[in-house]
Amino acid sequence: MKEKVEVIHKRLIAAQDRQRKYADQSRKDVLFKPRDKVLLKISPLKGLSRFGKNGKLSPRYIRPFEVLRQVGKVAYELALPPQMQHLHNVFQVSLLKKYNTDAGPVIELELVDIHQDLSYME
Repeated sequence: MKEKVEVIHKRLIAAQDRQRKYADQSRKDVLFKPRDKVLLKISPLKGLSRFGKNGKLSPRYIRPFEVLRQVGKVAYELALPPQMQHLHNVFQVSLLKKYNTDAGPVIELELVDIHQDLSYME
């Protein structure tokens, strides 16, 4: 009986080590500095209705907030606007996403003079 328990224990340890190895491969440490901009995840649970929309159209992250300071290893204090002062301003790093200020390529629009017959000059 004791031998079976030892075998089961060894197999559990091996399975835990495998899972830890797979999890550590995809895990990355996210660090933010004060004055960085982050997006806040507003709906951690599926099915919750926040900010007036539900389902596929509900936003996942809202507006960029400024990081004020780091609180502990995985929590950050954010500068919230006055209308969100009822929320606690310390959030775990899993609810934050780095805000990319680069909006991508900007396409300049040219005004085209369209004639009455819906034709235009190139």
